[in-house]
Amino acid sequence: MKRQPITVRVASWSARHPGRAIAGWFVFVALCLAIGGAVGTVNAGDKDYWVGEAGRAEAIATEGNLQHRPAERIMITEKSGAEPGANAMNAARDVVERMRRLPEVDHVAAPVRSANGTMLMVEVTMKAKRLEAQRHIQPLLDQSAEVQRKNPDLKVEEAGEASVSKGLDTSRDDDLAASEKITFPITLITLLVVFGSLIMVGVPLLLAVSSIAAAMGLSELISHLVPDAGVGKSVILLIGMAVGVDYTLFYLKRERDERATAQGRLSPEALVGIAAATSGRAIAVSGLAVALSTATLFLATDIVFTSLAVSTIVVVLVAVLSSMTALPALLVLIGRRLDRKASRAARRGRPAGRRAPGGTGRVWTALLRPAKNRPVATLLISVLVMAGLTVPALGMHLRVLNLATHSRAIPELKTYDRLNAAFPDLLAEHWVMVRDNNPGERSEVRTALNELAAKAQADPMFAKKPPRLATTPDGRISVMTLSVPFSLNSSQAHDSLTELRHSYLPQTLGKVPGAEFAVSGPVAQDADYLAHQNDKLPVVVGFLLLLTFVLTLFVFGSATIAALGVLLNLLSVGASFGLVVVFFQWGLASTVFGFEDGATHAIGSRVPLFLFVILFGLSMDYQVFVVSRIKEAALRGVPTRQAVIDGIGHSAKVVTSAAVVMVTVFASFMFLHLAEMKQIGFSLAVAVLLDAFVIRVMILPAALMLLGDASWWPSRAVRRAQRDARSAPAGPAPAHQPPAPTYH
Repeated sequence: MKRQPITVRVASWSARHPGRAIAGWFVFVALCLAIGGAVGTVNAGDKDYWVGEAGRAEAIATEGNLQHRPAERIMITEKSGAEPGANAMNAARDVVERMRRLPEVDHVAAPVRSANGTMLMVEVTMKAKRLEAQRHIQPLLDQSAEVQRKNPDLKVEEAGEASVSKGLDTSRDDDLAASEKITFPITLITLLVVFGSLIMVGVPLLLAVSSIAAAMGLSELISHLVPDAGVGKSVILLIGMAVGVDYTLFYLKRERDERATAQGRLSPEALVGIAAATSGRAIAVSGLAVALSTATLFLATDIVFTSLAVSTIVVVLVAVLSSMTALPALLVLIGRRLDRKASRAARRGRPAGRRAPGGTGRVWTALLRPAKNRPVATLLISVLVMAGLTVPALGMHLRVLNLATHSRAIPELKTYDRLNAAFPDLLAEHWVMVRDNNPGERSEVRTALNELAAKAQADPMFAKKPPRLATTPDGRISVMTLSVPFSLNSSQAHDSLTELRHSYLPQTLGKVPGAEFAVSGPVAQDADYLAHQNDKLPVVVGFLLLLTFVLTLFVFGSATIAALGVLLNLLSVGASFGLVVVFFQWGLASTVFGFEDGATHAIGSRVPLFLFVILFGLSMDYQVFVVSRIKEAALRGVPTRQAVIDGIGHSAKVVTSAAVVMVTVFASFMFLHLAEMKQIGFSLAVAVLLDAFVIRVMILPAALMLLGDASWWPSRAVRRAQRDARSAPAGPAPAHQPPAPTYH
């Protein structure tokens, strides 16, 4: 007897031992949470973000222990709006004394007055590295708050890298909690509409939430091997809720269809076995496809994408595991309950209440009619619409989304804006790092740096503020800080970086033999990060296209289906990119959704690559589930045209329901404060809608109908089944049988 696939064997064991399977699943979840909580999360450090010339500059500065230290600025103003007087100066001195006593502080500068005379500012340099400073910021915030308490007539505020980062993290956590309040009720309502039973609704939610919990714990453990870049929890919640409910829906729908068809002739264990052999295998294949697709993000060699990939892979694989183990056990218990209820109803002479097998339904029959009756016109019009939506993507403008683009509803960013308005020379900086590899030329390095400082101060693209210079005791490594009075995203700031790198440095340090130099700083880091991503994008996309083709070919044995899948995914992704440009880069989101301008006019540099990979993975979900139903019918000898209608019709309701759940989850992220998450949520929601209602209802069926039996080339099994069916004598329709295996 042919050995059953592992998905069927595992599901069969769970069906025979439901109590142990369910208990084992929740023990696994508890262990993941316990171990993750015990070991904690290892966050990415400064070095993990180094790329390009800015990364080389940071390496030089770190060698001399001259790397940039995070600074906090305490601002003191009169609540009346008048110029700061004696009380304000006394408060500033109090700040200086308090901060100097803190072990977290390295240096405190004397109070300075803003150019317009309305603000006093005390700059405090912390000892911690940039990404570690947030964990040590609270004592500084406490001292600022104490000075404010002692001076009610003054306004004492604090802004800096660490305090703003802390505010952003707090806002992100609040946003995630708010998104959960949105997604859970709508998911509940959607599932009630699909299944009409609270028990059946509870199963997808229970498994999705428990999968997310297990993935959270595992991600903390994995962070000891691959540090977390601070995006893990958001991604686990975003993807976990979507695929967790998605996978459960497909399994549940198949089990219920088989139950309705069997009309009580099969046991719950047998029904689960059929579902495991069909939808269960599809879930496993789909999950593996999503995981492998997401793994292409590792090719970007970027800590943020690595963290995104790890989080997505972990939560998807955990969701697959729950559908292979806990879900069959839960379905058996529910099935037994339904059988007992039916038996009691039969003894009382009442109808058992079993529903007939699900058909296509009136709505979906109408939606599929254009593809069925006019496939050529349907295909051409649909493709033209999707291509038209893609056109704006050709003008996509990418930039690194930073403090200038985040929502000003975050209090810390309002404080940050007030600081920069009073001290514009703090807006951006360039850090010139120099390593002298020829000890005999150190005086020449110092002369070149002085010449560089003079050029910068004479250039309006740089601030008039004198450059700061730090040098190691042996004079081998130096760091010069040049201020720029323009925002990070401004063209002037980037022009000053270009002028510095390509003109001033070659004219000064470039003439010193043995001098190795590079530029870092907020502007340089953003520019180099964007260039690094643009270099990696073709590599990741090319590998992803190849991988998608190979995976689909392996699953369905059809090169035609594989090529068609790649093309359809490109259409879906391209159209969603085009709409992202229209809504965010062109600013329509500000009009329609009331988003702030900071979230618009440019697309986050990480958005396209992340979306390309994730959307290809999620599109594989629908491709696997829909085409597998079509192939089942084709293997039974149903003509390809009718198999397309039957397969899409039988999967239409559950695909639509899964799409609604996904769109709800993704759309909730549009209302987070972080601009990048708004764009990711919007594009994912749009892509899923287009994929479910245009690609799978219009383009895919029309294309397969036109291709006919060529759809299955070079698969011999399907073409043989079609040939045998055509040559067989006409007779009564065969009784329902468990579907034939659909994978090679």
